[in-house]
Amino acid sequence: MQRLQKLYREDVRPRMMEEFEYDNIMEVPRLQKVVVNVGVGEGTDNPRALDHAVQDITTITGQRPVVTRAKRSISAFKIREGDPIGVKVTLRGGRMWAFVDRLCNVALARQRDFRGVKDKLDGRGNYTVGLTEQLVFPEIDYDSVDKVRGMEIVLVTTAGTDEEGRRLLDLLGMPFRRSSQ
Repeated sequence: MQRLQKLYREDVRPRMMEEFEYDNIMEVPRLQKVVVNVGVGEGTDNPRALDHAVQDITTITGQRPVVTRAKRSISAFKIREGDPIGVKVTLRGGRMWAFVDRLCNVALARQRDFRGVKDKLDGRGNYTVGLTEQLVFPEIDYDSVDKVRGMEIVLVTTAGTDEEGRRLLDLLGMPFRRSSQ
C-alpha cells in the first residue's frame, strides 16, 4: 500500500468524517483518478516530438500514454482531423497514489519561486494544476530532454462540492497558497 493511500485511510478519512459529519464512511470524498495531459503542437511537423513526449510521460507516470488526435480540422493551426496533437494518461490505484505523492512532495516544490498552488477548484470538487516544464520531476534526465513541455494534471475526486474537494486535497498534502502571501 502506498504511503499516501495509507495516510488517506488512517488519518484523512476519519478527520473528514468528523469535520463534515458524514453518516457513512462511503460518503467521504476520495481520489478517483488522475489524468496527465501534454499537448504536442508540433506533432504533425515533427513526429519525433510525439515520441519524446510519450517517453517523458511514461517515465514520469510509469504507464504508457495514449496519443490524442484532433477531432476536427483547424486551418489556422494547420491541423487536420486525425492528426496527433498530444498524449494523455489516466492513473488509478497504486500508480495514482504514488504519482500524487511525488507531485505534492517533490515536483511542485522543485519549481522556481514556488509559493504554493492556487486553491481554485472546478465547482465539482476536481482540481487542475498546470506545470510549465516536465523537468520538475526527478525521474526526467535533463540531458535526454529534446524540448521543455508543459503538462496539465487533473485530480478527479468524488467530492460533491469545492469545499470538500479542497479539504481532501489539503489533508493529502497539496501545497495550496495561503491567503497571507
